[in-house]
Amino acid sequence: MDEHEFLAERFEAHRDHLGAVAYRMLGSLTEAEDAVQEAWLRLARADTSEVANLGGWLTTVVSRVCLDMLRARRVRREEPLDVHVPDPIVAADPAEETVLADSVGLALLVVLETLTPAERLAFVLHDMFGVSFEEIAPIVKRSTATATQLASRARRRVRGAPKPDADLPAQREVIDAFMAAARGGDFDALVALLDPDIVLRVDFGPSGPSGVIRGAAAVAQQAMLFSRGAESTRHVVINGAAGVIPMPNGRPRSVFCPTVRGGRIVEINILADPERLARLDIPES
Repeated sequence: MDEHEFLAERFEAHRDHLGAVAYRMLGSLTEAEDAVQEAWLRLARADTSEVANLGGWLTTVVSRVCLDMLRARRVRREEPLDVHVPDPIVAADPAEETVLADSVGLALLVVLETLTPAERLAFVLHDMFGVSFEEIAPIVKRSTATATQLASRARRRVRGAPKPDADLPAQREVIDAFMAAARGGDFDALVALLDPDIVLRVDFGPSGPSGVIRGAAAVAQQAMLFSRGAESTRHVVINGAAGVIPMPNGRPRSVFCPTVRGGRIVEINILADPERLARLDIPES
């Protein structure tokens, strides 16, 4: 095995971890892959003979790449952040989520989208991956105390992200009842399944009618409209929680990502951007 092959083998041992860091940082599967690839290119060009902890070195590199990508995104993005639904990770069964065994919920990713790049980096690295603030500080070019404050501010925002119930079959029962009520036009049944303060977020992409709807009555009305033509649906697991993919004519029309807590749906995120849907790895069954 030559030196390049040995280096590639060592990198592959860290790829899953780097992908998990990048996905949480970016909320985009394609951008996360790009960030990991860039980390590999930088590793291949670097002299790492004095690097004692390659995993830590690579985590720092991919974090810096992601930070640059987040900053560039904020400059160029035109759509409001509150109607951007991050890329979901879709599986047919929970056991398939091998890379993200500790799946980060889509509702949490939505909140992460509202943070500044530095806040997001500090929170993701420290709270999700246990990286010390002493290591985070030089990445964001701030003092250790400031890096701590960045994560603290992020933590206060993240507390508002709803966490789904742990029981996946129970989640599915609520979602099935919701879908049945929507198809049947049963407004009262829909409202009963929704938290009074529910938030519905629909992302149709840059050219579609994306938007945010709040409140059980308004969301119930929208659900009856959205259910038209969605008689054929597929049960999936989305970021570790129960979800549904409407499949009219056998093609995914959207990814329906509800958050069920306490037997009610407290948040719904819908990705209906055709371009991004086409890039998702959606299981056949």
